[in-house]
Amino acid sequence: MDDYQWFIMHFHNLTGIDLSLYKEEQMKRRLTTLRLKRNIQTFQEFYHAILKSKPLYEECLDRVTINVTEFYRNRPRWDVLEQFIKEQFRDKQEIKVWSAACSTGEEPFSLATLLSRYLPLEGIHITATDIDLKVLRKAKEGNYIERTLNNLTDQEKTMFFDKNGLIYTVKDKYRPLITFQQHNLLSDPAPDSFDLIVCRNVLIYFKEDAKQMIYQKFGQALKPNGLLFVGSTEQIFHSENFNLKPVKTFFYQKIEKSSYDVMCRTSS
Repeated sequence: MDDYQWFIMHFHNLTGIDLSLYKEEQMKRRLTTLRLKRNIQTFQEFYHAILKSKPLYEECLDRVTINVTEFYRNRPRWDVLEQFIKEQFRDKQEIKVWSAACSTGEEPFSLATLLSRYLPLEGIHITATDIDLKVLRKAKEGNYIERTLNNLTDQEKTMFFDKNGLIYTVKDKYRPLITFQQHNLLSDPAPDSFDLIVCRNVLIYFKEDAKQMIYQKFGQALKPNGLLFVGSTEQIFHSENFNLKPVKTFFYQKIEKSSYDVMCRTSS
């Protein structure tokens, strides 16, 4: 067993994060950069170092969990989501949403503010999950610098945030709409019965078999006709294998069982 494979095995035992399911070249490069920055020569030495240093352990988790996000990231795709909400959800009194791998909270708060335009606040229930407890703590605070709000208009910034100096804080009325909780996409069972699942710009870091596992979970977690919104480089090939059908670029809908059976008979 080589040095990096030894690290993967022991890191999995320590954290529950299975790095063997991530694309090795990308992940190994990220961790090697951190290891060499600390003048640590091998991954075995690196593992023992993170056991002794909480700051290094947390920095390692930051490298592994890859937290890059902003409000309404890739705004044109959110405009498509808004059309779906107006057409498919606006007559509902209640909606359940899963923001998977939510990072520091920009995505679930984007969902909360968007949905609030069309549904009563008391009917909006967003479950926001991430593997990293550190980013979840930051997400719960709801404090952001202006750079993360670049995709919002000045009117939206005023509607959704209270400004204090250089910090923008999400208005109190949106906070109860979101429940933040720790969740490992790869190993934990998925919550279920969602009208909408949003998971964007995360699966690009996983190997193909890991992606298949996660898509299967998403298909099972959606209600019939529920919607899955993925990132701009995360097209799902053979989505019918997960009981999903493409409805717009990077949007997939849960196939009702009767329709799914017809599709299977037609393709066989």
